Amino acid sequence: MITHRPERAYACYADLALGHVEGEDFRVRIERRPESGIAILAPHGGAIEEGTSEIAHALAGSEFNLYLFEGLRESGNYAALHLTSHRFDEPRCLTLLSGCDHVIAIHGCRGDAPQALLGGLDTPLKERIGAAIAAAGIEVRLAGHPYRALHPHNICNRGRRGGGVQIELTTGLRLAQPRAAMVPAIRSVLLALRG
Repeated sequence: MITHRPERAYACYADLALGHVEGEDFRVRIERRPESGIAILAPHGGAIEEGTSEIAHALAGSEFNLYLFEGLRESGNYAALHLTSHRFDEPRCLTLLSGCDHVIAIHGCRGDAPQALLGGLDTPLKERIGAAIAAAGIEVRLAGHPYRALHPHNICNRGRRGGGVQIELTTGLRLAQPRAAMVPAIRSVLLALRG
């Protein structure tokens, strides 16, 4: 079963930053690949949505841009630092995305069954990634879940083309063995985009 968690209602990154200290409560990590038009994000990384930073880092490899917003607090990271995706406007992230055609955002949700729930406005890329994950033996849902990521301001849709892909990974996938098969499956699609 997939469930939502309540969150603090920040209006934007500046609102979140008013009450939290970078370097103590959270950190931003960016790895730029100027030759790449692809960005991999974990906007709720570190201890906010556990496992998403590691998956995003593995997906980016040495080929793709990487952006991580990571919770560092000893506890309560989700409640304190989760900025919903259509309000995620951290300036360094937006600057990175302004130079990228394809954006893939990695998120985590609750759920014991290993599932990848895909959303975003780049339907063709979403379908290709979904097919690759399914071919690796992992259950994929492209519809019928609450993480559709259709808002134009959703961080996955803030690249140059105005559309991207959001991948919500259940706890049973992102913190378990099946994720090892998922990473090369997604990377194969992204490497093919480089043409």
